[in-house]
Amino acid sequence: MTSFLDKAYGLEGVDATRDMYDQWAASYEAEVAENGYATPPRCAEALRAAMERADLPILDFGCGTGLSGLALARAGFAVIDGCDISAEMLEGARTKEGLYRRLVHYDPEQGVPFQPGDYHAVAAIGVVGSGAAPAPVLDQLIDGLDPGGLLVFSFNDHTLSDPAFEGRMHAALAAGRAELVSQEHGPHLPGKGLMSTVYVLRRL
Repeated sequence: MTSFLDKAYGLEGVDATRDMYDQWAASYEAEVAENGYATPPRCAEALRAAMERADLPILDFGCGTGLSGLALARAGFAVIDGCDISAEMLEGARTKEGLYRRLVHYDPEQGVPFQPGDYHAVAAIGVVGSGAAPAPVLDQLIDGLDPGGLLVFSFNDHTLSDPAFEGRMHAALAAGRAELVSQEHGPHLPGKGLMSTVYVLRRL
């Protein structure tokens, strides 16, 4: 099996990212499962702890083949939409019948595919970071929420080593655009010896 995990963190640009994830789609779930992918359930549980109701619509941003959506559903969320830049990854998500209300293939050059009022919460699980969506996408996710809306996201060790990512979050907090609800460092890919920090922000 071709290993894509080690390649993922060095990607630059939308085209390179989309192309690699299209190629990775068929073996993605097996490869991350082999390495004990722990971040999706950690994010889902952190979001559920911050939300009073689990029946409000949420967006699985960068849903991939649906592993993050499965974690959200297992945490109790009932209305989940998904979006991704990789058409091949979305095909994997479509095989999980009944998981998503709708799935959207979107172009990141057009911005995030939602507006304030569309969702009470957005989950960006392993999406913003080194080799994936650039740091400014975090601002787009925050700005796409109504006041009181929640954003859960994760930064793995590779991303945490680049101060631009956490710096973007701290700038949003300092500007009064969001508040930090929770933050927890824990396992990400134990098979690779990687950890991640899971954050929940509330839009102000």
